[in-house]
Amino acid sequence: QVQLVESGGGLVQAGGSLRLSCAASGLTFSIYAMGWFRQAPGKEREFVASINRSGSSPIYADSVKGRFTISRDNAKNTVYLQMNSLKSEDTAVYSCAARRTFSSGTYAAGYEYWGQGAQVTVSS
Repeated sequence: QVQLVESGGGLVQAGGSLRLSCAASGLTFSIYAMGWFRQAPGKEREFVASINRSGSSPIYADSVKGRFTISRDNAKNTVYLQMNSLKSEDTAVYSCAARRTFSSGTYAAGYEYWGQGAQVTVSS
């Protein structure tokens, strides 16, 4: 059974930092590209960042470029999202997702497995 479990969410003041982790089990992590998506209350889910299965060629949404960094550790079956200079508009539930391709992508429909999500709240 495939499981993606996010951790590291919480409440932080604007300008602060958080690091999200997504631990994968039940799949061969190294052959899956990984992505992070978020959904704020009353809004559609949106792409945040993604990374291919070798850990290169990250892709970022324009809204987080320069502030967020995605990375992965295939030995630990974990993908990370380092979030710096957080803004109130970053408040959302953040979910990781996996797709069995080399390259990552920005469309949620392309991902096969999803985590339950972690709440990130940024106070202004």
